[in-house]
Amino acid sequence: MPIIGNIIKKAIELTDTLSEEVSPHDAQLNVLKSLLKKAKNTAFGQHYNFEEILASENIQQEFARRIPPHDYDKMAREWWHRTLEGEEDVTWPGKPSYFALSSGTTSNSKHIPVTDDLLAALRSTAIQQILSLSEFDLPPHFFEKQIMMLGSSTHLKEKDGHLEGEISGISASTIPFWFDIYYKPGKEIAGIDDWDARIQRIAEKARDWDIGSLSGIPAWIELMLKRVIEYHGVNTIHDIWPNLMVYTSGGVALDPYKKSLEKLLAHPLIYIDTYLASEGFLAYQSRPDTKSMKLSLNNGIYFEFVPFEEKNMQEDGTVRPDAEVHTIDEVEENRNYVLLISTVTGAWRYMIGDTVQFTDKSRSEIEITGRTKFFLNVVGSQLSVHQMEKAILHLNEKYNVDVKEFIVAAVKREDGEYIHHWYMGCDSCADNDQITAALDANLQENNKNYKVARGKALKGVKVTMIPSDIFYDWSEATKKKGGQVKIPRVMKEEQFLEWEEFVKSKLQTS
Repeated sequence: MPIIGNIIKKAIELTDTLSEEVSPHDAQLNVLKSLLKKAKNTAFGQHYNFEEILASENIQQEFARRIPPHDYDKMAREWWHRTLEGEEDVTWPGKPSYFALSSGTTSNSKHIPVTDDLLAALRSTAIQQILSLSEFDLPPHFFEKQIMMLGSSTHLKEKDGHLEGEISGISASTIPFWFDIYYKPGKEIAGIDDWDARIQRIAEKARDWDIGSLSGIPAWIELMLKRVIEYHGVNTIHDIWPNLMVYTSGGVALDPYKKSLEKLLAHPLIYIDTYLASEGFLAYQSRPDTKSMKLSLNNGIYFEFVPFEEKNMQEDGTVRPDAEVHTIDEVEENRNYVLLISTVTGAWRYMIGDTVQFTDKSRSEIEITGRTKFFLNVVGSQLSVHQMEKAILHLNEKYNVDVKEFIVAAVKREDGEYIHHWYMGCDSCADNDQITAALDANLQENNKNYKVARGKALKGVKVTMIPSDIFYDWSEATKKKGGQVKIPRVMKEEQFLEWEEFVKSKLQTS
């Protein structure tokens, strides 16, 4: 009998039952007050006079009025470069011991401060997510199993008195000692910098572990599972880890990967989505009957929501200083918002780069609909990554294919007209012409702006099918394989030309 598992499960259920509900408005106002009070004596807090904001009648309104929106470049140029140089009390009290190196798809050089308060907030939100497992009706023995966390390397690099790495590597390297018995592959293997070498060690040690849940980016989880299965010469991952029940994903839409993932399983998993970025743990799926995620409203992050409309955006894709902004109690369901966050890492009215929609305002549940700079809008098509992913799912279902990776760009032809050129990863796909026509029809049906563009400046759609592995080879070639790295969905023409040359070289040598 799983005695410890029963105890843990009952404790989770009891804690979840006893937890006090605070209104979203009150929770967020309390977070904002706490942030302002703690940072009022920093250089940023004195520059924007946090004391006066705290004394105002409407703190949220005054906060938005006084402080302009920041993207990473503005935050780093005006403030964080001082933190990186070792100065204390710049945007948050003290001097951070860590800097998270961005693994995003828009920049290769982001250095985001990781404060002790941020690490505490990450752990606190992770505990809230664990408490929400009481909603998923998991058996007691699940709570005694180990967790495979496939993140970036825990081997952090020391530089100028601080340590640098991706946020998942920083988080794993600071895991409390009592969690070591649950955490796999363990800090020694997780510290291997070379991703392929790390996966090989995981495969070699896999039979020694009793894994109950997985955590990581879908593409890299799938490659890891394939390697373990291949190494041991078995049919499914459940031949190695029979108690595997849960997969916690994050940052990437999971649906396109489910078909190929489930080929590696003996039985389905429970899928739980999370929204974890270098700047904080923003949201997590808290119940089984939805794919949406609940915002973490009481844990060191203050959220603001800017309607994703042309009037609120500048040409470079950043939020206008005079943009319309809403608090958590002012949002509407099924409307696209650009997310601004202020956090215990010293980010202030910071445009994280994602767009979200509220699917259930009463529960503060959202879904990520895309990236502000990844809307394909060269000729007014206004296509979000979310819409693209839905179209890909439609193709997978209609033609019984398995496309999970894609890259698209608006390409200017010799005659000056534009087309959308898609590269799709599929090892055995239907006729290109069929796929192209179905993709185009689906997007026109579900996006009126795209339909208008197709009748005017957008003169065609081209689809090129390539082996899925080329996408992962591209990640490796650009030193972005594994960890939290996500394959870009939308490319600008210059990068797209480099991608095409890479694809040609791989096809010629295959």
